[in-house]
Amino acid sequence: MAGDTFGRLFTVTTFGESHGPAMGCVVDGCPPGLELAESDIQHDLDRRRPGRSRHVTQRKEPDQVTILSGVFEGLTTGTAIGLLVQNVDQRSRDYSKIKDKFRPGHSDYTYQHKYGIRDYRGGGRASARETVMRVAAGAIARKYLAERAGIRINGYLAELGPFELKPLDLDAVNDNPFFCPEPARLNALDGFMDRLRRAGDSIGARINVIASNVPIGLGEPVFDKLEADLAHALMSINAVKGVEFGDGFRCIQQRGSEHRDEITPDGFEKNSSGGTLGGISSGQDILASIALKPTSSIQVPGRTVDTEGKAAEIVTTGRHDPCVGLRATPIAEAMVALTLMDHYLRDRAQNADVREAEPAMTESV
Repeated sequence: MAGDTFGRLFTVTTFGESHGPAMGCVVDGCPPGLELAESDIQHDLDRRRPGRSRHVTQRKEPDQVTILSGVFEGLTTGTAIGLLVQNVDQRSRDYSKIKDKFRPGHSDYTYQHKYGIRDYRGGGRASARETVMRVAAGAIARKYLAERAGIRINGYLAELGPFELKPLDLDAVNDNPFFCPEPARLNALDGFMDRLRRAGDSIGARINVIASNVPIGLGEPVFDKLEADLAHALMSINAVKGVEFGDGFRCIQQRGSEHRDEITPDGFEKNSSGGTLGGISSGQDILASIALKPTSSIQVPGRTVDTEGKAAEIVTTGRHDPCVGLRATPIAEAMVALTLMDHYLRDRAQNADVREAEPAMTESV
């Protein structure tokens, strides 16, 4: 089992390899009656696609999505939605020199040992190319959540190597290739990435995601806490090595009197918890953060072994992202959207008849 399906009620099953003919997915559980066109999905795919700047892989993929099923006369029918994106710019020859070597830090070694066979062309299913269908499916979830519940999901680059970026202008995030919320630092980021690319190396990044107007009550204790499922979703993204919510690991040094989010008749005083209490959404913003490692496909020589277990040196050539975090913002947003969509439907199924004992507060921060 490759674990290709995500979700309980709103499910997504993806398929395809980096250098195969196409990437695809089946979205099941989408309620009927949602207006849906390919243009609703294409917007997010364009934000994620390669080749948007000189700082990412120069693989030229238009990532044009086709809706194959589940939509009739512009409306979802409640049946499975099939989506397809053709691969048009594969260069498998770039990998012929290293097909018998394991890239350190990559999945080559574990895939080979687990399955006894692996697709060495761009990493096959382990490639970041796999995430194109997550973004496509996430666009459907985002549209439903926005129209039916008013939920908004926005991400941004929070750290790139030594640069810590403040969310000063979230409206500028989609106007630059870094998804940077601090436009005054774009030239510095440009210069840093140019030097990194000339060195043939890579760097890590942090992406923050904010989900606003999330209703109270999403999440199912004990094992299916909302942040637990969000962590599962975000950790499943290629290269993600850490996930935080709210204050995250900073809470280690905090006292209870400092960390707790005090409540007044007007709402919560702050949001150290990141939008959940007891695994259930509190009505505050969901605040999630992910750390992405530096990509392992670099031009700096490194030691490894070949498929016969002999010592070898490896250099990865071809087209690669020197920072996978630069295209990760739409992917992280998509996984948050898929998780919230699934829990929204699960809560509606079980608790649609529940009436609040007390009026819900509005968030004060």
